[in-house]
Amino acid sequence: EGISAEVVDPRTLSPLDGETIIASVKKTHHLLIVHEAVKFAGPGAEIAAMVAEHAIDYLDGPIVRVAAPFAPVPFSPTLEEAYIPSVDKIVAGAKKVLV
Repeated sequence: EGISAEVVDPRTLSPLDGETIIASVKKTHHLLIVHEAVKFAGPGAEIAAMVAEHAIDYLDGPIVRVAAPFAPVPFSPTLEEAYIPSVDKIVAGAKKVLV
């Protein structure tokens, strides 16, 4: 669909490499956060807050988070696949960022 992405994969959440994330936002002007933890109060929320505080003026669209729902991780492999972010959910998130 003509969508390209720069992927930043922080090795640790504490300390969080905020400089690399901010540099990517300044370069791309967009932020899509994808992680398998729950969306509510997850690591993506902290990253979104950091970018809002330090690089909000560089964004050309909304900050979008794609993450697991606020629910226990299911035991069934089929339900687990539905629980974690899928390719379709990530693509949909990318389209929201690019609005």
